[in-house]
Amino acid sequence: MIDARLLDAVGALINAHSQQGLARPGHIPLIGIAGAQGSGKTTLARLAAECFGAAHLSLDDVYLTKAERESRGRAVHPLFAVRGPPGTHDLRLLERTVEALRDAGPDSRTPLPAFDKLADDRRPETQWPLFTGRPSAVLVDGWCLGATAQGQAELAAPINALEDRRDGQGVWRRAVNEALAGPYADLFARFDAVLFLKAPSFGAVLDWRCEQEAELMGLPPADLPPARRADLAVFIQAFERISRHMLAGGVRADVTFALNLDRTVSPPASGRS
Repeated sequence: MIDARLLDAVGALINAHSQQGLARPGHIPLIGIAGAQGSGKTTLARLAAECFGAAHLSLDDVYLTKAERESRGRAVHPLFAVRGPPGTHDLRLLERTVEALRDAGPDSRTPLPAFDKLADDRRPETQWPLFTGRPSAVLVDGWCLGATAQGQAELAAPINALEDRRDGQGVWRRAVNEALAGPYADLFARFDAVLFLKAPSFGAVLDWRCEQEAELMGLPPADLPPARRADLAVFIQAFERISRHMLAGGVRADVTFALNLDRTVSPPASGRS
């Protein structure tokens, strides 16, 4: 269940940035909801969209196609074939979709990108859902929204087995960081506001991701096969560097909610970080 304070906070951000009758009459706010895997950001964004008449997009739905990521993997580093980190998203597609929603009228039907995680590829446009009408806001959820780039010294040493074994020279992590400092920073700067759901630690992320996996498999979390948990522990290593950086303050957010291990909110919320 979503804490009412989170929903109220999203509504307050929408109202604060709508600017009806002020400098930008009719402005449709672009609000980001950031948080590590399993933090509840997508659930919050979906519920808020329903409650406030907003359109909802996920950074997960604008991944580059499988062929595009494989091409980038050959050209830059093999790890770019794996979706997730900065450098694996089609930011132009996201920006075009946001602009289409902002230009929408009462009778518009705007296609929203969709990604098939089982197929590891973008769904055909004929299968994309449609948003009907003009939204009150555009809500975008994403695990790295608002993240800042790291300094070069911070990139020198690998932080986990994935980086040590597959990125010993740091080519991949430097390229990810360059993406975060360039096109991703430009995108984040266009958001009216970002709300950050802050995990209690990176260790919580594995537990949350395993809970998600168990739910998908129709199992109680305690019954998730140990082998699958081990696979997920390896999978989240690709997200570890930026996730830890965000938890340590490397994120620009207008509102931050600290979460407990059970995803309840630790009051009070803090302002821009």
